[in-house]
Order: sequence, then C-alpha cells, then structure tokens
Amino acid sequence: MSGLRIFITVVFLVDCVILTALVLLQEGKSSGLGAVAGAAETYWGKNKGRSMEGMLVKLTRVASVLFLVLAIVLNLNIY
Repeated sequence: MSGLRIFITVVFLVDCVILTALVLLQEGKSSGLGAVAGAAETYWGKNKGRSMEGMLVKLTRVASVLFLVLAIVLNLNIY
C-alpha cells in the first residue's frame, strides 16, 4: 500500500466516525400533531439555518459528500 492510500483510508475512517456522530446528534424531523395545526412554524423554525441544528445539517451534508468522494477514490485502484 502506498502512503497516499493509507492517508486517504485514515481520512475516510475519521470521516465515517464524524458522519455517524453528526447523524446521531440531530433531532428527529417529526413534529407530531403540532405540524398539522401549523404550530411548528415558530421563530426558531424560520431561522433554522442559523441555529445549531442548521449547522449540524450543513456539516452532515459536507461529511456525506466527502464520504462519497473518498469511497469512490479508494475503489478506483489507481495506486
């Protein structure tokens, strides 16, 4: 195994752990019966992109794209 493949594999494993933690930190998307009556639309619902949950969603997207790219690169066998 070349040094670059070992480095990419280590980054891939770290990304897997981070992605798992980010998914587990997020809240459930079900709003219960409050969503039927429209009670889910609050101040925090409108500014979700600036909240901690919005940041977790953005980080999860970045980690998942990195996961897919690294998985494809590791399976190319160009080393």
